[in-house]
Amino acid sequence: MCLAAQKQRPELHFGLRINPEHSEGAVPIYDPCAPGSRLGIPLSQLDETALDGISGLHFHTLCEQGFEPLQRTVKAMEAKFGHLLPQMQWVNFGGGHHITADGYNIDGLIEMIQDVKQRHQVEVYLEPGEAVAIGTGILSCEVLDISWNHLDQAILDTSATCHMPDTLEMPYRPDITGAGLADEKSHTYRLGGLTCLAGDVIGDYSFDKPLEIGQRLVFEDMSHYTMVKTTTFNGTKLPSLAIWNSETDELRVVKSFGYSDFKERLS
Repeated sequence: MCLAAQKQRPELHFGLRINPEHSEGAVPIYDPCAPGSRLGIPLSQLDETALDGISGLHFHTLCEQGFEPLQRTVKAMEAKFGHLLPQMQWVNFGGGHHITADGYNIDGLIEMIQDVKQRHQVEVYLEPGEAVAIGTGILSCEVLDISWNHLDQAILDTSATCHMPDTLEMPYRPDITGAGLADEKSHTYRLGGLTCLAGDVIGDYSFDKPLEIGQRLVFEDMSHYTMVKTTTFNGTKLPSLAIWNSETDELRVVKSFGYSDFKERLS
């Protein structure tokens, strides 16, 4: 099908996702090389006689990781698939590269890319999408109620399952401006969402002062996965999207969502 489409559109190029079977991830759900993964074809399942029309190989095995895990992965990839690179035009190292993090070995990355390009005569691609947006964007929410059940709880007008599902899937703990770990500061609360899901819990956070109903909390680093994973479960509203100008203090709401967005997704 691909080759037939290419005859009609010669500008099309096709790559194959491979699985180096080399795990660097600590969380199985985010590890494309975990046993039984559906992501990427392992060498044992690859028909090397059926690579006509394939111009590149692609692997994506990292998640917010430094240069050293990538370096080990490239070695594993070359050990299994290196013999195929001479017939390829490019190799894609995928995403998950924390290039903008403090201490990332950028010089090592540059040296390795140049080495792979020279030895295999291929173009090298990276997908550092999250590294571009890391540390940007906030999610502002309000404390709706304060309750107690074995520990102090604060119910927010946001939701783990609707607005930040990574807190349940990974698990991932988003930072809150001015908050600390549980019991690190004087007052600890379990922050919960407003849906019917019993596990709609963002986590336990501590604060210097007791929280109050109507108080606003700010979740940091929310611009990458948060917006694209939002849902309207239970009819929960989606957060409005706004842009704040730090120089003029101007706040401009660029998009809001209402009941029609929930209704029209269902019928």
